Amino acid sequence: MRLGRLGRAEVLRAPVTRAVGADNAVMEIVEPKDLKQHFSLAKRRHMELCRQKRIFNARNRIIGGDTKAWDVQVRDQKIKEATEKARHESFAAEMRQNDKTTCLLEDRERRDRKELCKAINDFQQNFQKPETRREFDLSDPLALKKDRVPRQSDNDVWNTVSGMQKFMGEDLNFHERKKFQQEQNREWSLQQQKEWKDARADQKCAEDFYMRTRLQFDETAQHLQKLENATRRAVCAAVKEFNKTQRLQEEERLRDRLWDRQRVEHARETLLLERQGRRQQRELRRALDCSNLGLAKEQLLQKKYMKEVYTNQPTEEYFAQFNTRSR
Repeated sequence: MRLGRLGRAEVLRAPVTRAVGADNAVMEIVEPKDLKQHFSLAKRRHMELCRQKRIFNARNRIIGGDTKAWDVQVRDQKIKEATEKARHESFAAEMRQNDKTTCLLEDRERRDRKELCKAINDFQQNFQKPETRREFDLSDPLALKKDRVPRQSDNDVWNTVSGMQKFMGEDLNFHERKKFQQEQNREWSLQQQKEWKDARADQKCAEDFYMRTRLQFDETAQHLQKLENATRRAVCAAVKEFNKTQRLQEEERLRDRLWDRQRVEHARETLLLERQGRRQQRELRRALDCSNLGLAKEQLLQKKYMKEVYTNQPTEEYFAQFNTRSR
């Protein structure tokens, strides 16, 4: 009966020794969680050293600032300024092209007006001379020098009705004068027709010249329009390429942000798992400590009970009386 109780005390004492031994084995063997913990400690130590270098460097010290966000803002500002500059340059090029076209049109209009005025002056000087007009004798500066005797004879052609040199009853050459007036009217009519035909021919020549000049200017304007369209297409292509580059950069930046977010989430999950593992380990160790404490208390009570109940210690004579026979 006493041996049975001693065996039970040894059994109760054995888990405490094995638990302590198990703890010692954990401290000696390197496990993956220990590697993770060592990596997190090394990472934290490296971050602390970098932070000390940044804080204690008076030249490059930035406290409470996000340099990456600042760099992104500066890059976005530069991209915005480049876009605005390209847009303003395209607008300026378009305005310069419009100004050039306006100047060409104004020059063409001024040249057309000048040529028309010149043609009119040439026509007046060649076909509308003052001495060929009917009323030229009213404003002829040499009229007095050219003036003749009022009446030399009845056949004098200068004795017109307005001169009041001949009156009814005094006209002896009525039929000749009338015939002469009809011939003169016919000649004037023919002369006017000839002048009208010449004027029409000159006008047609001027119109043909104007149309040729206008066609030439239209061809020049079409050429300028083609150049303007080519320039606009080049600007559109450059803007499209720039927008494509900006879109690719934006997509790359979004991928980098997504990758950073995933990496931060993964690090956060890893940290949570590490914290959960440490918490479970602390709970397990606390439970093991509580179990060891309970076993120790129970063992002390057992020893106290053994000392109170079993006061007689067995001697060698007690053990020697056993196994002295074959049966």
